[in-house]
Amino acid sequence: MIIGYARVSTSDQRLDSQEDAVRAAGAERIFADVITGSACHRPQLDRMLDQLRIGDVVAVTKYDLLARSLKNLLEIVEQIPKKGAGFRSLAEDIDTTTPAGLAFHVFASITQFQRERVAERTREGLEAARRRGRVGGRPPALSLAQNAEVRRMRDVENRPLPEIAAFFKVSTKTIRRVPALLDT
Repeated sequence: MIIGYARVSTSDQRLDSQEDAVRAAGAERIFADVITGSACHRPQLDRMLDQLRIGDVVAVTKYDLLARSLKNLLEIVEQIPKKGAGFRSLAEDIDTTTPAGLAFHVFASITQFQRERVAERTREGLEAARRRGRVGGRPPALSLAQNAEVRRMRDVENRPLPEIAAFFKVSTKTIRRVPALLDT
């Protein structure tokens, strides 16, 4: 039996298009949640997973409706074959009942591992830079003295912003962001 799953984040959204798509894919039964994707427990998804039988196929319009993250998707998609069922995502053309669909697991795992390694190396690099007293981010376009001169030219001399920007070789937007003179 093909079993559909649909989810929308708010009650303002409609499930109709998702339900129509999984029905067109052969779904005889549809479980639907109206709950944010970041929620840990989605009652209808949990119910559907509990009721899966050997030979069933879970169909969704897009895999991101099924899971909160790639890791969560892999966890859910791993539960499905343990019950003897398959998984199909219509938009991404993933079907774990075929040999090509099984490759999805391998590639998704490699992708997640790579993403986690990149994030870990980035955190390590930022922490090492902080220990050396370096702060990340782009350096300011104008020095404090230049900011003071921009304020004077803009607020006292009433010069046009494009003229000031051309003088300092920065964008007009940069000139606009310089705080105004304070009355002292």
